Amino acid sequence: MRVFATYNIKGGVGKTATAVNLAYLAARDGARTLIWDLDPQAAATFYFRVRAKVKGGAKKLLKGKRPLDATIRGTDFEGLDLLPADFTYRNLDLDLVQSKRPTRQLACLLLPLSMQYDYLFLDCAPSISLVSESVFVAADILLSPTIPTTLSLRTLDQLDQHLRNRGATRPRLYPFLCMVDRRKALHKRISASPAEHHPDMLETAIPYSSLVEQMGLRRAPLPAFAPSAEPTRAYEDLWAEIVNRLAL
Repeated sequence: MRVFATYNIKGGVGKTATAVNLAYLAARDGARTLIWDLDPQAAATFYFRVRAKVKGGAKKLLKGKRPLDATIRGTDFEGLDLLPADFTYRNLDLDLVQSKRPTRQLACLLLPLSMQYDYLFLDCAPSISLVSESVFVAADILLSPTIPTTLSLRTLDQLDQHLRNRGATRPRLYPFLCMVDRRKALHKRISASPAEHHPDMLETAIPYSSLVEQMGLRRAPLPAFAPSAEPTRAYEDLWAEIVNRLAL
């Protein structure tokens, strides 16, 4: 099972839209796919029309008193399952502190699922915390949507340096430009040469579009209700690029 985490220190950059759309595309391609909504705001859970509730909350999950597979819910889409969010996830840091190996807890919880799924997407809340450190251990790849602005690129540099300081235990970082508005000179200039800003920057950029915001109204992934739209094609290209890079 390949574990992706959509992650950024900053909020409002398109992490949830990325997780939901890429998970949908992976399942559409025939892969057994699971998305775990780790954000107490529960946006991914809302998109999939699932109640944001986990029996016993985060504490029982982390202590192993409630197996993850007992919490998994199906979605409206074949091959795509969801581990819903719960508002108790706001206390995940405190719950992890009580674990014997807090940074490895998520990875241990995911082990029993490794034979059930081909891909797992972790939709992460914006933070640098014990939860994110646990995600860095559990994930193979961090997909980091980055708005083409100076401050967003600075945040990407901070994340990159933090991961490098972890040494060999760090996941691979695949940043990509998101919410790109080519009417803006800075967006246009930065998106013209993405690799200049990070050597592993993916070439595909996701354009700014009100259609992405409509995911909340439609409560569905973008390709499910706007299959021929420009941002849908961009997410399809992004997923194809990720799959190709994994094959190298």
